[in-house]
Amino acid sequence: MGFNCGIIGLPNVGKSTIFNALSGANAQMANYPFCTVEPNRGVVAVPDARLARIAEILEKSDPIPTRIEFLDVAGLVAGASKGEGLGNRFLGHIRDVDALVHVVRCFHDDDVAHVTGRVDPVGDVEIIKTELLLSDMEILERAKEKLQRASHGGDRKAAEKTETIDRCLKRLDRGEPLGQAGLLDEEKRLLREFGLISIKPVLYCANTDEAAAGRGDIETLEAYAARESSGFISISGKLEEEIAKLEGEEREEYLSAMGIGESGLGKLIAASYEMLGLITFYTAATDLQAWTIRDGTTAVEAAGKIHTDFERGFVRAKVYHYSDLEEAGSEAHLRESGKLRSEGKEYRVKDGDIVRFLFTV
Repeated sequence: MGFNCGIIGLPNVGKSTIFNALSGANAQMANYPFCTVEPNRGVVAVPDARLARIAEILEKSDPIPTRIEFLDVAGLVAGASKGEGLGNRFLGHIRDVDALVHVVRCFHDDDVAHVTGRVDPVGDVEIIKTELLLSDMEILERAKEKLQRASHGGDRKAAEKTETIDRCLKRLDRGEPLGQAGLLDEEKRLLREFGLISIKPVLYCANTDEAAAGRGDIETLEAYAARESSGFISISGKLEEEIAKLEGEEREEYLSAMGIGESGLGKLIAASYEMLGLITFYTAATDLQAWTIRDGTTAVEAAGKIHTDFERGFVRAKVYHYSDLEEAGSEAHLRESGKLRSEGKEYRVKDGDIVRFLFTV
């Protein structure tokens, strides 16, 4: 698996419509709250033109793309952190995802009820944001009580965690999501066990219609995301549903005719990669396969992404870059040009690297 995103938002904002368009999973949809009770999961291949080109040059059939998992949970409402609308259950579904895609309603449709009675993108975001903060506060308060008991028994690590939790509670009480609190890496490691939600990066997704551009809703939400240093994309869920039904050249022709350079899936994945600091590398020793890692990952850590034996017995990595392969036209010519390198454990894998790991058993 490459990475996973939890799709959140108020009821009736089009989350399941967008989920279906992105993943083709055909989640249930209806014009009433809590239609989605159990989370819907959809796994899709990440579009990758480089992978197809590498396969062509290396004459590899059936290349394996990296993948993204979408987790669509039921709409959250005010009071979700206290169990309103089965909120605690729904919040629990997104504690382990890598990032949040917050779908915000920017379309107007009298046939689709709005839980607050009117379209208000920033107001809707604040409802969800408040519930995430309250949920994290409750978790940290409970954890603090346990750690204080351990600290009184002489556990020094418990005392350190308690200090970190106190700082985080003050931030949350000020309405500051932990993802924007400038936490140190050590603090993030200490907090990892608690499954906090507000610490996760957020990509705001405006679900639009044809008339949305003239009302200012999209621009308002984009400005809000910028103030939070969060990601932002704007897509039409209904349009993406139409695109998802098409195949290959027909899809490309439709996108061109509609004046759309990229599908919603492509936009979301690109924005998610940028937000999470993700890159793609490839292995081709046997099957050609794409892998997703965080930028800055070392060669030995990337080896462990494939198999723990590769990391444990790592010797070195044979590396060349996609651009060099494209220029050479074949792996043989690339070797002749001296572009194939031998790298050690601390080499930081680059986006577009093609790597063969050498290891001992």
